[in-house]
Amino acid sequence: MLKTVKPFLLVFVLFLVQLSVGQNNTNSPYTRYGYGELVDVNSAEQRAMGGVAFGLRNNSMINPANPASYSIVDSTSFMFDFGMSGLLSMFSDVGGRILSFTSNIEYITLQFPITKWLGLSAGLLPYSFSGYNYYDTDSIEMPNHTSTSTYANYSRKYIGSGAISQIYTGLGLKLFDHIALGANAYYMMGGSSNSSSILFSNTKFSSSSSTQENAIVVNSFRFRYGLQLFHTFKENHELTIGGIYEHKAPFRGEFLQYNFGIPADTVLYDHHFGLPTTYGVGVNYVFKNKLTLSADYMMQRWGDALFFGKTDSLTNRNKIAVGAEYIINPRGNKYVDRMRYRVGINLQDSYFKVDGRVPPKNFGISFGVGLPLRTTNTMLNASLEYGKVGDKTMLRQDYFKFTFNVVFNENWFFKRKL
Repeated sequence: MLKTVKPFLLVFVLFLVQLSVGQNNTNSPYTRYGYGELVDVNSAEQRAMGGVAFGLRNNSMINPANPASYSIVDSTSFMFDFGMSGLLSMFSDVGGRILSFTSNIEYITLQFPITKWLGLSAGLLPYSFSGYNYYDTDSIEMPNHTSTSTYANYSRKYIGSGAISQIYTGLGLKLFDHIALGANAYYMMGGSSNSSSILFSNTKFSSSSSTQENAIVVNSFRFRYGLQLFHTFKENHELTIGGIYEHKAPFRGEFLQYNFGIPADTVLYDHHFGLPTTYGVGVNYVFKNKLTLSADYMMQRWGDALFFGKTDSLTNRNKIAVGAEYIINPRGNKYVDRMRYRVGINLQDSYFKVDGRVPPKNFGISFGVGLPLRTTNTMLNASLEYGKVGDKTMLRQDYFKFTFNVVFNENWFFKRKL
């Protein structure tokens, strides 16, 4: 078994190094606000079902969203999952529209049993992305000693980049055949940088051009607790109710401000940042291992969390997700009978304000398939999601996100008979 484990562990470490440098999977001006675009980490199969996760309890997937789910891991299997995505966005307002495409490796996770009733999972996940590059132009009247007004034309340029990542490890414990408890511990790292520049086009005033860059460097911990209650009725009906909770906590790190121009300086500010109280609940129903119906609700109380020492720039975030999966015949001889067909929808709030206004709700609809390999338990999953952020009175983002992941599920922990 060790000869098989070592290559997987090597790949795992290489992906951790690759992901920890803070890759970017967005090019949206909305990531200028707050900590950027928050990522609800879902695999391709969960994204295809609208992002449901809290009630999912399935031994063919790794579900970091609810650590109680780790307890269902098969006692002889080792699971390894990595996902990648591509994002095509169209931004539009009253002035026109523009297209943008980004792609990225999103996450890497693994899961294996410690005992028949205790499972462990670990990996590296994104927490948020920042990425944008845009500008606008204007002019300002300059004072002079003549009766003729003099105007200086200038442009304001805004650039942002960075990512906050999180290394996690968690345990899931099964109790009394119908209860599972779990907990994740996260180490959060990385940061984001946001700069704004004023550039005068008139040579006479070019010496007044300046750039200010604000950078947040994150070095923090947080925890998530999970619960699942599950039961099988009359052999064909399986019901799971799941819940998660995260307590309010400080967001550790540093805030630096760089000023380039006249004068030039660097300032370290002692601002306070916070992570919100988070709770969620999900219900999952399975009929004959063919049909799965699932629904989630999540609340993040960002309105109570400190941001630059205040609580007036962020707002509470609610998310509702509903999804379904259908398998024609899990044991069928035809390949199409064993494929998994998925659909989902979600509706969620933004957690930030733009000029004191909360953007309209974000909407998403998704579809996907699961493709089992013939000779192993390994599964290939793909999803396509259409979503909308904002509106044309502010800035509207229509996007198509394609997510692909591979779940290696191999039987490693058993004794071979000679």
